[in-house]
Amino acid sequence: MQLSYHGHSVVKIQTNGKTILIDPFITGNSLTDLIAEDEKPDAILLTHAHNDHVGDTVELAKKKNAKVVAPVELANYLGSQGVDAVGMNIGGSFDFEFGTVKYTKAFHSSSYTTVGGDIIYGGMPTGILFKAEGKTVYHAGDTGLFGDMEIIGKRNDIDVAFVPIGDFFTMGPEDAAYAVDLLKPKTVVPIHYDTFPPIKQDPEKFKSMVKSADVKILKPGELIEL
Repeated sequence: MQLSYHGHSVVKIQTNGKTILIDPFITGNSLTDLIAEDEKPDAILLTHAHNDHVGDTVELAKKKNAKVVAPVELANYLGSQGVDAVGMNIGGSFDFEFGTVKYTKAFHSSSYTTVGGDIIYGGMPTGILFKAEGKTVYHAGDTGLFGDMEIIGKRNDIDVAFVPIGDFFTMGPEDAAYAVDLLKPKTVVPIHYDTFPPIKQDPEKFKSMVKSADVKILKPGELIEL
């Protein structure tokens, strides 16, 4: 399995000959190394409905008939836009041909703003546990710190966790470091920082506070092999 980070909360997983994109905010993402027109995902996983996470989902999914997995209300909306969308909810899991997806809770908000300015309710915000090739990847989505991260860590042997550190909208470095202590992943990658002025952060500060996991600060395009 190969995991790569592409700015903001964009994560690419390549496993079993399949390519999965999580929260593919590419167009308008000043930090990403990706070009939307060049991406050909087999599946797209979404944590919640905010535009900086849904991003290029509709265009990417239509181009390769990629399956989109999302919280059910968001999936219903994407389905109305002609996307092959599967709606799931917190606590549910399913074995797809590309891997197993399970949704966890996250503490945030979730709505999508259309081009016309309409606000679409996106259901509950979530984190994602993804399992394939005997490995477990946790993408926390946008969230504040919450105690049940300890349960997520105890119930899952997490190989790599992607956690937000940007503060303002999500956990900041201090809370994110505490979250790592609860989750107990082998490796942690900081995400959701530096994209916009309110979430500018020094990831080295986060790294200095984490004692229970190997911290990998990835530049957009850099990867981890599992």
